[in-house]
Amino acid sequence: MTDAVDAAQTPTPRRKPKPARREIGGRPLKPSTLMMGHGFDPVLSEGSLKAPIFLTSTFAFESAAAGKRHFEGITGLREGGAEGLVYSRFNGPNQEILEDRLAVWDGAEDALTFSSGMTAICILMMAYANQNDVIVHSGPLYAATEGFVAKVLSRFGVTYVDFPAGATREELDEVLARAGSEAAQKGGKVAMIYLESPANPTNALVDVEAVRAARDANLAGCPIAIDNTFLGPLWSRPLDHGADIVAYSLTKYVGGHSDLVAGSIAGAKTWINPVRALRNTMGGIVDPHTAWMLLRSLETVELRMQRAGENAAKVCAFLRDHPKVEGLGYLGFIADPRQQDIYDRHCLGAGSTFSVFIKGGEAECFAFLDNLTIAKLAVSLGGTETLASHPASMTHLSVPQARKDLLGITDNLVRISVGIEDADDLIADFAQALEHV
Repeated sequence: MTDAVDAAQTPTPRRKPKPARREIGGRPLKPSTLMMGHGFDPVLSEGSLKAPIFLTSTFAFESAAAGKRHFEGITGLREGGAEGLVYSRFNGPNQEILEDRLAVWDGAEDALTFSSGMTAICILMMAYANQNDVIVHSGPLYAATEGFVAKVLSRFGVTYVDFPAGATREELDEVLARAGSEAAQKGGKVAMIYLESPANPTNALVDVEAVRAARDANLAGCPIAIDNTFLGPLWSRPLDHGADIVAYSLTKYVGGHSDLVAGSIAGAKTWINPVRALRNTMGGIVDPHTAWMLLRSLETVELRMQRAGENAAKVCAFLRDHPKVEGLGYLGFIADPRQQDIYDRHCLGAGSTFSVFIKGGEAECFAFLDNLTIAKLAVSLGGTETLASHPASMTHLSVPQARKDLLGITDNLVRISVGIEDADDLIADFAQALEHV
């Protein structure tokens, strides 16, 4: 990834591969093509077709002056950050290649990787929130995210104002005005508008365009961040709809094999740089081996997500008409006109993670889950295998009951993430498991 620079020369940025060609014959290349090989030059690594795993904690500087310049960038004494490899808490070849390719998928200027999705979210929020600030967020959120805002950041005087995922522009104007007033009374500011769409586990969609319009009218300069784990990077591109920062649990679809844990954010450098500075201090960057595994996974992410999405459509068509199923939280079968409008404007596919509402309650859901044979009873989503779980008693157990009731996280809700097995086999598995309900 690096090559030697004559120590007598003035330090210059380390040599990177030339930018990838973005079009052929006037035709823009798709991310799946553009990403392949992006950010890596075999010539710089002994001709290796694939990037090696760079297992090192530190990197040798080409000169003392270069080392000084790198640290000027890292510490903020000079804009632009490090111009080379320094120390693996800050950067590394595998991580930088991965970040370059993730940015391609979302059409972003820059990206950062982290040791988990929650590490990405926590460092992101801490980079922007100060004492007495307010965070505005949609609901529901992933339970750990909601808990971090309500239970951890609150210890430092940060409060929150939330709104339902499907809120209209008028409702958003009211929420943002209230949040701004609350922040001013405390001597703080609205630090961030944080969204999750589709919401976990209900699949409720947020109107990102309406949020952007309301932000511009009420809180200009406040960043909009969104967790796009359920649909990204294939089925939704939130940066195109008005979000400033997009966050992922790379553990899910991008990793896609249930064998790693990682996270990322992407956006314009002006939004990413404060987060990079805090990550440099706290650590939390993804390790080289996990970054290398993610590079492998990115090459098939489109194929895996397409297959899983096709399977989910067939499975949901079966479940929708089953007598023991009360309803579905699946983006391919939206009943609410407001949600359908958001889907039509924001989504490129219905995804493969959805909720099934079993007739009954916890006991009936447990009977269904305990009798699955192909689908595995496990949390997480977006892997090659089909997974099923009971959010009310598992991932969202820590959410107070009153809030679960408000957000629609009921005892009869089962979350399913469909994998890439044969769709007819999955339907047979769900059919026999429902016989035990």
